[in-house]
Amino acid sequence: DSSHKWLSSVFNELRLEGKFTDAVLKVEEVEFPVHKVILCNCTPYFRAFFTRWANLEKTVFRISGLSPDTMRLILDYVYAGSLSVTENNVQELLIAADQFNILEVVHVCCSFLIEMLRPNNCIGIWNFTTVCLHAELRSKAFSFILEHFEEVVSCDEFLLLSVEELTDIIEKDSLIAQKESTVFEAILKWIAHSPKERERHFFALLIKVRMALLDVEYIRNTVLTNALVQKNKKCLSFIDAATKIIHQMDTFRAPLFHHSNPIARPRLPRAILLAIGGWSGGDPTNGIEAYDIRANRWTNVTTELERPRAYHGAAFLNGYVYCVGGFDRVEHFNSVRRFNPVTHTWQEVAPMYCRRCYVSVTVLNGCIYAMGGFDGHLRLNTAEYFRPEINQWSFIAPMHEQRSDASCTAFQNKVYICGGFNGQECLQTAEYYSPETDQWTTITSMNSQRSGIGVIAYAGHVYAVGGFDGNNRQHSVEAYDPLTDSWENVASMITPRSNFGIEVIEDRLFVVGGFNGFTTTYNVEYYNAATNEWCMARDMEIFRSAVSCCVISGLPNMAEYAVTYNFLPLSEEEEMESSSSS
Repeated sequence: DSSHKWLSSVFNELRLEGKFTDAVLKVEEVEFPVHKVILCNCTPYFRAFFTRWANLEKTVFRISGLSPDTMRLILDYVYAGSLSVTENNVQELLIAADQFNILEVVHVCCSFLIEMLRPNNCIGIWNFTTVCLHAELRSKAFSFILEHFEEVVSCDEFLLLSVEELTDIIEKDSLIAQKESTVFEAILKWIAHSPKERERHFFALLIKVRMALLDVEYIRNTVLTNALVQKNKKCLSFIDAATKIIHQMDTFRAPLFHHSNPIARPRLPRAILLAIGGWSGGDPTNGIEAYDIRANRWTNVTTELERPRAYHGAAFLNGYVYCVGGFDRVEHFNSVRRFNPVTHTWQEVAPMYCRRCYVSVTVLNGCIYAMGGFDGHLRLNTAEYFRPEINQWSFIAPMHEQRSDASCTAFQNKVYICGGFNGQECLQTAEYYSPETDQWTTITSMNSQRSGIGVIAYAGHVYAVGGFDGNNRQHSVEAYDPLTDSWENVASMITPRSNFGIEVIEDRLFVVGGFNGFTTTYNVEYYNAATNEWCMARDMEIFRSAVSCCVISGLPNMAEYAVTYNFLPLSEEEEMESSSSS
């Protein structure tokens, strides 16, 4: 309040003028005249310092362990409440604030360091917390190392880790590495920095590598040919055991009993793919499954509190999963439900202006866009967007076409929408929306008509996948290049499908479930643009079409959505496999 500010400015002026001061703090050779009562009021440290640890006549007090500049900053804070934290002063300031027990300054410095975390400084900041014990900063820095391990390995600080610290990092489930080979190569790099001292630690580090997650070819060509491996019998027998487990896992399609084995246990994925709702066995479902790309398995994470819905849109924004529009056989929804994946609770947010079944949904610049769909009577060309911070939907310009059963994606600050059904025919057309101008622009039409299509931004293009052309379910896929305004066919899916979920996770494009022309499917496959190939992934447990997918990441409880951490009971088939292989 203003009276407090006025008082503090008076005391600060008196301090700077050296008036009514009754003590001098001496830091190195610099003297700071102060008022004992002001310092005692700020922190119990000075109260003890002036009363218990010194006689009453003493007026000059020597302070060690910090520089005059830092003392000046501390006194500015004590007297005037002002604090200037910079990259250069933050560590010394934190040590001083910790010493003087000034909790607000400790908090500000820790927050500053957390914001400052980068791959090239996170190990230094983590090490700093052994000097200045601060639990939150220590855990945030360590988590940062684990999450950005692939980048941290190429920074100078990585080479200075102790063997204990490196072990502590690489043994963690929550270490993020797309390939386990990154961990093996990191060990080699660390040893090569100082081979004489470090080679003796090789075996102890090697057994922290999840060798059974590597492919056999890599083990044969890279691991077994390594000089350090070849001259160590223990290393060779460890690799032999891992290779046997890989063969078992291939034979039994990765049963879960191997996941309790430390060398075959998948690490925690950076992101989880959710498949939400859809149409299953003649009825809408409320089923939610989570796909763990590390384990290549699905976990059922359904919350029974949610109504079944199909032909809806799903989006992940600011830590929440939104389910938008859709249909449950009775009602065409304009409602929007929001799921909190941390608390596992649902809440209703503002409804859309229009009922939208077969809606197209995407996220751009912190807003959710919902376009087209069917309201129970008409195929819509209207579109609207939702701002979560004000819980409000607003209309945007209508599309050039009525589109239900289309699909859309955000790419290069635009929303692209392709295909769909206008009430008469399956559409081949596509257009994009630009938020700056609130305008839709038509682009070159796709090579095929596609309703029940999947559209996603991936590998610098907009991909249009599968769908129904009026006669057949498609397995063809085409990619749009905005630079040339043209579509190019790429490798076709293994399974034709319409009304499926589509998402990108770890540089691969996944398609989930859908209708294959004869039946609803739980089949999942993914496309790799680098190789232009489709591969099968693990099937879902629930067969469904009209399913919507989104990718969640950055949650404090990511482990709850990963397979390995749920320790699912084995199926009877897996129990038998487990006992026969042991």
